[in-house]
Amino acid sequence: MEMFIAARSSFISSLKRIRLNNKNTNLQILFPKFRNTTIMKKFLNLIISVFLFASFAQAQTAEVAVSLNERFFETLLDAIFKNFNAPEFPLANNSSTLKIQSPKSLVSSFRENESKIENQKSKVINCNETIRLQREIGGVRTAVKFRDGKIYTPIAFIGSYNPPLIGCIDFQGWAETNVNLEYDKQNQKLFGRVQVLNVQLSGAGGIGSNLLSKLVQSAIDKKVNPIEILNADKLSLLIPLQNSGGSLKMKAVGIRSEISNNVLNVHVAYEFSKAN
Repeated sequence: MEMFIAARSSFISSLKRIRLNNKNTNLQILFPKFRNTTIMKKFLNLIISVFLFASFAQAQTAEVAVSLNERFFETLLDAIFKNFNAPEFPLANNSSTLKIQSPKSLVSSFRENESKIENQKSKVINCNETIRLQREIGGVRTAVKFRDGKIYTPIAFIGSYNPPLIGCIDFQGWAETNVNLEYDKQNQKLFGRVQVLNVQLSGAGGIGSNLLSKLVQSAIDKKVNPIEILNADKLSLLIPLQNSGGSLKMKAVGIRSEISNNVLNVHVAYEFSKAN
């Protein structure tokens, strides 16, 4: 805008300095129909304004910033867990090597053992082997926190697992993670990648705790990542201009993020152009 004002003032000043050989000749010789100097200047201002605005509008860009604090994510997570089913993803790939095989051929003479085996098989079939995120477990809430320029996300969860020769085990706990933001310039998408730092388990009775921790960590690393946060195509806008005979297109051409003062700032770069 400052460039626009400066250019307009310079152009008007140049016109005012025009003088012909006739000492009575001034700006009126350029526009002989305007005898009133004030009206003539207003007319020139209008012409210059339209000309310069048209020039700048063809390649004008701007940036919009959105600040998201911890309170925003608290409200967002409350709404998700209140209105939708808890997010769930597989803990491990189904594999026959992890299932208890019926030893019926080995103990066919013991009917009591057969009955136990059938009950155990039924329990295995109903074992989902999944992790379900929870709002809170053992005083730890799923949340988003900003610390030292990073995004920390404690994740509370419950789950079940079917280790060989044991049967279905229910467990719960929480994972300490952080989220790294990445911008895919080619696809114009902002992604988040969850990195698991530590896993705390309870409810497994000490059975396979180390194995379960590794499975939980692997499941979060592989099943959750990457998380699409923003898509530039979905941020583009088309604004109708009344009484102007057209619309203004705001195309999102870039996204960048930064964490400052415990706030996530997301900057979206827009390019302005006339819609076809």
